[in-house]
Amino acid sequence: MEIKVNFLDKQRLEAKFDDFTVIADQPIRYKGDGSAPGPFDYFLASSALCAAYFVKLYCDTRKISTENIRLSQSNIVDPENRYQQIFKIQVELPQDISANDRKGILRSIERCTVKKVVQAGPEFVIEEVKNLDADAQSLLALKPASEALTYISGKDLPLEETIAQMSSVLANLGIKIEIASWRNIIPHVWSLHIRDAHSPMCFTNGKGSTKESALASALGEYIERLSNNHFYAGAFWGEDIASRAFVHYPNERWFKPGANDALPVDILDEYCLNIFNSDGDLRSSHLIDTNSGNVQRGICSLPYIRQSDGETVYFPSNLIENLYVSNGMSAGNTLAEAQVQCLSEIFERAVKREILENEIALPEVPPEVLAKYPDILAGVRALEEQGFPVLVKDASLGGIYPVMCVTLMNPRTGGVFASFGAHPSLAVALERSLTELLQGRSLEGLNDLPPPTFSSEAVTEPNNFVEHFIDSSGIVSWRFFSSKPDYEFVEWDFSSQGEVSNAQEAATLFDILKSMGKEAYVAVYDQLGATACRILVPGYSEVYPIEDLIWDNTNKALLFRADILNLSSLDDVSLSSLLERLENNELDEYGDIATLIGIEFDENTPWGQLTVLELKLLINLALRRFDEAHELVGAFLQYNDNTVERKLFYQAINAVLEIALDIDLQLDDYILSFRRMFGDERMDAVIGSMDGSIRFYGLTPTSMKLEGLDRHHRLIDSYKKLHVARAKFARV
Repeated sequence: MEIKVNFLDKQRLEAKFDDFTVIADQPIRYKGDGSAPGPFDYFLASSALCAAYFVKLYCDTRKISTENIRLSQSNIVDPENRYQQIFKIQVELPQDISANDRKGILRSIERCTVKKVVQAGPEFVIEEVKNLDADAQSLLALKPASEALTYISGKDLPLEETIAQMSSVLANLGIKIEIASWRNIIPHVWSLHIRDAHSPMCFTNGKGSTKESALASALGEYIERLSNNHFYAGAFWGEDIASRAFVHYPNERWFKPGANDALPVDILDEYCLNIFNSDGDLRSSHLIDTNSGNVQRGICSLPYIRQSDGETVYFPSNLIENLYVSNGMSAGNTLAEAQVQCLSEIFERAVKREILENEIALPEVPPEVLAKYPDILAGVRALEEQGFPVLVKDASLGGIYPVMCVTLMNPRTGGVFASFGAHPSLAVALERSLTELLQGRSLEGLNDLPPPTFSSEAVTEPNNFVEHFIDSSGIVSWRFFSSKPDYEFVEWDFSSQGEVSNAQEAATLFDILKSMGKEAYVAVYDQLGATACRILVPGYSEVYPIEDLIWDNTNKALLFRADILNLSSLDDVSLSSLLERLENNELDEYGDIATLIGIEFDENTPWGQLTVLELKLLINLALRRFDEAHELVGAFLQYNDNTVERKLFYQAINAVLEIALDIDLQLDDYILSFRRMFGDERMDAVIGSMDGSIRFYGLTPTSMKLEGLDRHHRLIDSYKKLHVARAKFARV
């Protein structure tokens, strides 16, 4: 975590990190004003809060109420050395908590992260730099146990060189990467979370059998997502970028719509059109670029090479973003290495979908085969010792596809988790299945898994596959666990040996697609100093349904973005028009406005919490349509998840609306009680919202220039670094 400190008046200091601001002061005896806790006070409080968090986590996963649990921390200072202290944490537990849970709660405190860091003794590095903002040195340095180089299957360079090269690429772009967390809860399974210190919305997770392979995985994923603009998908990049010579890549092309909104003749090819526009309903307006919103410029399209004949085919950026999300993108030391990873990922997800939606029962890997992989076996046994039965299955569907599966069962909750992995090597695919299972997860996190079902409708529902795509937490059919498999076990191997193994393996995987009658399209991105690519397999590698291009396209943001950002300056006619569009476009009332219009609001502000329903409510208030506002505020208070402050505001609004709509009631008769209940400041805001002197309470004014949206500007800052690098590359 990067924490930036500003010097305020007197002894006051301001620390900024992520979307938070913390103020520190000193007591009056140390020449401060005592207006805020001191830095050391925050440090002491952090361990108590961390301990309480782990108690809460333990109790929540076991449905134990924390209402009557009390926790305190006392700090005992050694009189001869004030830096030597005992942190004494005491917990008071209700009588009805079992002896096992009492022990479990105390053990949970031992997991406190602050405690572990203090006990390990953090290392401090203090240095001067010429410019904090220009310092992009990463915090990724691992200290190898020896000078030996580590080679693993699938990588064309040693892990040490891979990590060094990728770290250098990011540093040269001016991106400071920080490691936010590590996990290693069973042997030979590591995962970590890395992010941009300046723009923490840009993050990836890595996994592997060692910490080095997990770090290489995270860095590779980070570079693939930079190269493919995935971190910025769905976001508005601002009017400045939208009007530049290129928006996404220097080799993009913009195509004007045909007559009557027909598709331009130069995008896609006949093979793709038969898939994406089989009914002839797809129009140019469906394919306008969401990021720029530049309708006048046309359809932004990106070149892909058709694998069968090397021809260039242009895919609308909107189509790629809407249907493929992050599927089929990778970075590598070489193009072949990246292609193998892309294709493996495509097979993993497509085969997983086929297995889950068709409720296929897979064969288990025989014990004698599993014994050939002692590291995998050690991880499986460690999970089973923790009380989680594990099934290791062959997902190759009879040796056709390079896919394996590791499934975990949680007898405590009845939940299951089917994790899939793919690679031409069975050993690597098996390792990926196991490491994917625990990527970024704690053992407590396995308590949130959904139970299996015999309901085929629940398994085949499109959003279920999306859940599986995001974090493999979707629903699995009980038929998947049948002891009568639909296929025989095959000890398959699609790998090859030698210096050109990745090139051979990529060719093998392309041939599997060809044998299925599938066409592949490849884009290579090397403008940032690393090799990355993306492979699209129309009709096979989509994550979202193809009909989403028409019915749930991200560029619906263009219907709302400008007016919502200009909300504070709209007149009543424009507000009425915006309200009509919000009501007529089949939007999820509880969907957030940030996602709808592609803006990264600070999550801790009213803008960050704003839903479609709340926006409609506020517009009705501004238009003094009190009947409609009263109906919406009732729904808000019943179902909407918002802050206590915001709910109290609407609770007060609801009471005043009921008076306004009842001819027998007068506000003056209740205003004193309302002020005692809700406070003067809140009631002033309520009355102002009713009489029109205050519009859109809590929503700070902004516009298409994005004033005051610091979090979103940090995201754009990150993208501009890529834009600069690509522009330089194009000029070379």
